[in-house]
Amino acid sequence: MNLNHLIGETSEYDKKQALEEKRPKSWLKSVSAFANSFGGKLFFGISDDDEVVGLSDAQGDAEKISESIKMHMNPIPDFKLSFENIGEKTIIVVSVFAGNQSPYYYQGDGQLIAFVRIGNESIVASPSQLRELVLKGSPKLTTA
Repeated sequence: MNLNHLIGETSEYDKKQALEEKRPKSWLKSVSAFANSFGGKLFFGISDDDEVVGLSDAQGDAEKISESIKMHMNPIPDFKLSFENIGEKTIIVVSVFAGNQSPYYYQGDGQLIAFVRIGNESIVASPSQLRELVLKGSPKLTTA
């Protein structure tokens, strides 16, 4: 995978230098936003200044990422975990697919929050955006 074109953060991807286990909301908001929007990728092991720093325990981090998504997302979005080796360094790529059961909420710290992706940020869904997500995720009624 050529990561040279990944400059900054965009609507389609977000980068994290390391897995923040004690603050899962810091990265799960991107998972929620990607599932509620157009899908996207979360890269672990890339710094804010676009340097590939890698992860010291990528396998262990991947297990924690998977577990955190299952514990803190409601409903659980479709996602795929993969490893990429860049030189001697390993990063994790979390591909989150746009879902049809929206809204996808982050639940933790006594909160239930839906996020959306606007430009390069994952932000709390406004009341009107939340209504749109509920309608998008509602079963479609067909007329006979």
